[in-house]
Amino acid sequence: MGLFLGAMSHLYGAIVWLRYALYDHRIFRSQPLGCLVVVVGNLTVGGTGKTPIVERIARTLRDRGRTVGILSRGYKSKKEPAWKKGLRWITHGKDPDPKVVSDGERVLLDSTLAGDEPYMLAKNLPGVVVVVDKNRVKAGAYAIKKFGVDTLILDDGFQYRPLKGRLNLVLIDKTNPFGNGQLLPRGILRESINNIRRASYIFITKSDGRADSELRETILRHNPDVDIIECTHRPTRLCKVGQENLSLDLEFLRDLPIACFSGIAVPESFERFLRQLGSRILHKEHFIDHHRFSAYELDQLYSKAAAAGATHMITTEKDAARLDLDFVPPIETWYLRLEIEIYEGTEDFEQAINRICFPKSDRLGPQSRP
Repeated sequence: MGLFLGAMSHLYGAIVWLRYALYDHRIFRSQPLGCLVVVVGNLTVGGTGKTPIVERIARTLRDRGRTVGILSRGYKSKKEPAWKKGLRWITHGKDPDPKVVSDGERVLLDSTLAGDEPYMLAKNLPGVVVVVDKNRVKAGAYAIKKFGVDTLILDDGFQYRPLKGRLNLVLIDKTNPFGNGQLLPRGILRESINNIRRASYIFITKSDGRADSELRETILRHNPDVDIIECTHRPTRLCKVGQENLSLDLEFLRDLPIACFSGIAVPESFERFLRQLGSRILHKEHFIDHHRFSAYELDQLYSKAAAAGATHMITTEKDAARLDLDFVPPIETWYLRLEIEIYEGTEDFEQAINRICFPKSDRLGPQSRP
């Protein structure tokens, strides 16, 4: 099995190298859209914590007067049926427009149609356009034409080369930066570590604030001029599922008998937060990343939680986004809200964003928008 995975990793690496070479030598063309494009992505599969960073970047830019659009491929969202695609091909019909999750004023699609991350971003970011399409160039052009967007954020887009004119923000998980150093499927790398050289900025996520000289040396060996920003995800409050306007301080969790469930890449980090906040986990269940919960699964989950003596159910914000809107939990259910904290000296997040998006000082505020 090891030999097979190794061979597949070499094949995968060759395909990635060839694809990038075609873009680097302009055989494949990257297309400019005429506006600022900020890419948030990573070198590995798994949870590096992109969504909260995308949210904070978008909120900060919006608050500084930019008209912001977020582009996503809508991973695990409901796709167009194959028969419709076939019929359109036969009849030479027009391709559908990108899916608009939010027009900046209203959330227009649920998580089933949008994908859980785009839906979550749309719900948390009034005033920000969220568009989903596999073709992010088409989605970006659509957002600019229809909504007057002047700043695009490409979610999970480091490997997406067709879009030109970008600042690349690469996220690296401090707890597991590069896995075993192997490409997929033998390891967790989507592309070679050497491609850190394409990064404009590096975010080291899940940091504990302590220096990691070995990781920094690895990064700087591949990109000596890159700026490195260390950050972590902090729980800020509990929000009630189905009634997000209701929230509780985290102190509520202290000594609380709870059950919890999650369908995320690294469930251990979620459960570690709950324990650090003093809760008593009496029952827990893990599902695969982006899992859609059936009525039967939820019934079994809540039955086991009640049998274990849990008085409350706690989940992640992403998992809460995937629950059916008409789902009524049999016991109180809350999700843990996470936000970003920057560790780099006394520099707050807004100043870090200023360095990223306005490198020559904040000249792109409301008075001088392009």
